[in-house]
Amino acid sequence: MKISVVSKKLWCVHKQLVLLLTPLVFLPLLFTLPEKEGKCLYVVLLMAVYWCTEALPLAVTAMLPVCLFPTLGILPSKMVCPQYFLETNFLFLSGLVMASSIEEWGLHRRIALKVLTIVGVQPAWLILGMMSTSSFLSMWLSNTATTAMMLPIANAILESLFGDLETLKQNCKTTVDSENDIINGQSTVKLHSLPSVPMEKQILSTDGMDGMEQSDLRTAEEIRSESQYQLKVWKGFLICIPYAASIGGTATLTGTAPNLILIGQLKSYFPDCDRVNFGSWFAFAFPLMFLFLVLGWIWISFLYGGLNTRLCFKKHDRRAQAEARAKALIEEDYRKLGPINFAESSIAFFFILFAVLLFTRDPKFVTGWSVIFKKGYVSDAVTGVIIVSILFFFPSQKPSFSWWFDPQASNTPYVPLLSWKKAQDSVPWNIIMLLGGGFAMAKACEESGLASWIGGHLQPLAEVPPAAAVMLITAFLACFTEFASNTATIIIFLPVIAELAIHISVNPLYFMIPATIGCSYAFMLPVSTPPNSIAFASGHLMVKDMVKTGFVMNILGILSVSLAINTWGIAMFDLNMYPEWAQPLNKSAIITDVHLSSVQSFNATL
Repeated sequence: MKISVVSKKLWCVHKQLVLLLTPLVFLPLLFTLPEKEGKCLYVVLLMAVYWCTEALPLAVTAMLPVCLFPTLGILPSKMVCPQYFLETNFLFLSGLVMASSIEEWGLHRRIALKVLTIVGVQPAWLILGMMSTSSFLSMWLSNTATTAMMLPIANAILESLFGDLETLKQNCKTTVDSENDIINGQSTVKLHSLPSVPMEKQILSTDGMDGMEQSDLRTAEEIRSESQYQLKVWKGFLICIPYAASIGGTATLTGTAPNLILIGQLKSYFPDCDRVNFGSWFAFAFPLMFLFLVLGWIWISFLYGGLNTRLCFKKHDRRAQAEARAKALIEEDYRKLGPINFAESSIAFFFILFAVLLFTRDPKFVTGWSVIFKKGYVSDAVTGVIIVSILFFFPSQKPSFSWWFDPQASNTPYVPLLSWKKAQDSVPWNIIMLLGGGFAMAKACEESGLASWIGGHLQPLAEVPPAAAVMLITAFLACFTEFASNTATIIIFLPVIAELAIHISVNPLYFMIPATIGCSYAFMLPVSTPPNSIAFASGHLMVKDMVKTGFVMNILGILSVSLAINTWGIAMFDLNMYPEWAQPLNKSAIITDVHLSSVQSFNATL
């Protein structure tokens, strides 16, 4: 049998082979390492391989601690099972329920179209509008849902600006430019047009378009050049949306799963640490998100033709006419939504209340409203659940007292803002299981002593300046998460990073916060994140487009995180001092408070 045939057959069963062979490969760990640490490391590595290869569904792998930790004598089941629904999971659940109510009544679409009407339709400004809207929505909705909603809007606007994509690709072809065959549609990726909103293009005048075509006196070279420019802008539109969604998710604790993993593991490893909550995280991460978003916008606009003389000045040419049609399209779509109704205004009110109460509960830099309750009793999870619970009984229609006295009024059933069925269908329960698996793994690493054992072997890294270590950690995780789930990545590495910080007497937050944010910076490959995959499925983007754009985006992200943690991050979280709450995980070592002198010296150079 030929080697190629054998390799194809092996690939067909590669997941099953990984599933069966991985436990055998790691079996020596059970006999060569200290008993409890070796068993825990065996399970951790087994889960890491399954997560990275997806030999099992991510959620199924996340449930392995329930089976393996008790049977191997690492943790009893009564300690493992509660980790799957900690208060962090309730905070995540409340964010998902709020997001489902926003989607139910279409408030997210109204927000998106309103922003686009404000920023205008010139390429650079429209890219900025797309990125700012996507990032804001992904702070509260899932990154995947945000991307799936924004791409059809972008596609409709692009078609009104530039016309049909296939015609545009044909105009780019010349008899001498054979290299463009790959770029212009003859790649192995089949083109699938993104769905556009029904009736969106009816406002365009067919007669007007025909008149333009008849009066087209441009040379073939001018048409080709203009079409190539339009294709570049088209790519910029498609690629900016998933990137902005990934960036926006880092701004809130509920925006993406790694942020919640950080909170959960902080509560497990350092129960006395109260420095990070929704308000303090938002105060740190939102300026970072804004900075990175602006840098990303400049890079994408520069790379894909958005930054040119038309950035701020209008010209009465073909582009201006196309932009006028696109503006009319956006305004018409917004008009079709009609005036904001009672349900939308109610959801907007509770959404704002949700964000404000979470932010002001205990923001650290000012006294929060939680002081009116018993200290330590009211958390972000309590706040979130209170608000979203109201959605299940608050009416979606404006109440009227006259209804009780009007026998002619219709007796329609009472409809709340959100039904449990809708919430249940919208919640990604697999992610909640993934969070629980991460918390169970962290608990096992702590109780078994594995984290301390690993930390002891990382002592040589103490020679690396902490400021340099932050960049290395962020860069490593940003690269690793290109090939693995960002949630799985942070679950695997956060315990090691925490123990490294303890052994070199650095505030654990100084390493853990950049690592967590860096896990969301996966821009280079279609498989890195679901938003990247959705954009790539349009068929117009190629892998080299994402690699070229994403490589620089990763560098910009790493530099932005390093700047943030070494400036306002140090001031907000007191990172100059080794905190009292960061005691060693093995409980036997005693580490006194020391100044992070290298960080201070780094700051002096900024």
